[in-house]
Amino acid sequence: MSVTLKSPPSSFLSSSLPKSRLGFANGSSSTLLFKFNRSFPVLRASSGSSSSVDAGLRTELDAVSTFSEIVPDTVIFDDFEKFPPTAATVSSSLLLGILSLPDTIFRNAVDMALADSTCSPLDNPELRLSCFVNKALVNVGGDLAKLVPGRVSTEVDARLAYDTHGIIRRVHDLLRLYDEIAVPPERLLFKIPSTWQGIEASRLLESEGIQTHLTFVYSFAQAAAAAQAGASVIQIFVGRVRDWARNHSGDPEIEAAIQRGEDPGLALVTKAYNYIHKYGHKSKLMAAAVRNKQDIFSLLGVDYIIAPLKVLQSLKESITSPDEKYSYDRRLSPQSAARYDFTAEELTKWDQLSLASAMGPASVELLAAGLDGYVNQAKRVEELLDKIWPPPNV
Repeated sequence: MSVTLKSPPSSFLSSSLPKSRLGFANGSSSTLLFKFNRSFPVLRASSGSSSSVDAGLRTELDAVSTFSEIVPDTVIFDDFEKFPPTAATVSSSLLLGILSLPDTIFRNAVDMALADSTCSPLDNPELRLSCFVNKALVNVGGDLAKLVPGRVSTEVDARLAYDTHGIIRRVHDLLRLYDEIAVPPERLLFKIPSTWQGIEASRLLESEGIQTHLTFVYSFAQAAAAAQAGASVIQIFVGRVRDWARNHSGDPEIEAAIQRGEDPGLALVTKAYNYIHKYGHKSKLMAAAVRNKQDIFSLLGVDYIIAPLKVLQSLKESITSPDEKYSYDRRLSPQSAARYDFTAEELTKWDQLSLASAMGPASVELLAAGLDGYVNQAKRVEELLDKIWPPPNV
């Protein structure tokens, strides 16, 4: 089967929910800035269950794209036509990039947020800055929605990570602002940290038809709880788990993977994928922080892979000829998931206590580090906005 370039976008990019339900994506804190407006083709993954690739495919990128949707993990760059962005994340990191590049097309979206008549009259400086940030996120998200064919995932303030109702209120506020600029809800995801409170917020939001994207997943317990909550997208950072394992010890989940001779990051994605597919959860699994081609080959079949540009370039430059002796095997599939055995403890109905008990030091430390990074970025955005407000001519 050959790869085709076409629009409209694939299941990751466009919601599979009915229109009455509400409806991305860089993998890390990297940002994506566009230089001009155009429409982009979408690299479609095959929906078939074949275990090998047609011999006629020309590049390794073609080959791997038949099994998983490959999404560029993009930074600010000029030649993005080589790997067209299909969706995007709007975040504090992106706002920092925009504020550092006044000539970007998104700068006007930020300036318009600072001129907003709803935010400016607020006497409380903290509330005023929060209002500006929300407006800026949504204004930029609205511009991104015009530039990419898929969904836009909007980061929820990490300072709310342990406040379920605070997360829900913030998402409702963002959704209302998107509605004001006519961005349909099926084009949206809301990116929430995978604390217990974040997972619970995801469950409640999904019950309203609001699609959520749970991030900072570093343990099977988090992944399973997120799947049980019905999160639309669950994001696991392969390389970060591996890095922790190289420099630390004492995490039972990681130690078990190493004893089996497995890479702990790849093992976590495999286990989470098998759980989601074996038990019929609706969540799609995203593997982020992949570091090399072998990571991608080991994850073929996972729903989405966020890949660095240097890895994509290597895949694109590697030609496969019809008479080559090797093939690309699908490592993850619903069929293999059906054969995977889980323990009774792993099949628990996760709650706050069981999740806290099951999270080892790796997931606890990596989650905390991720939250600290997001919080620091959010504070830097507020500091910069405070310095430039009010903007000229306001």
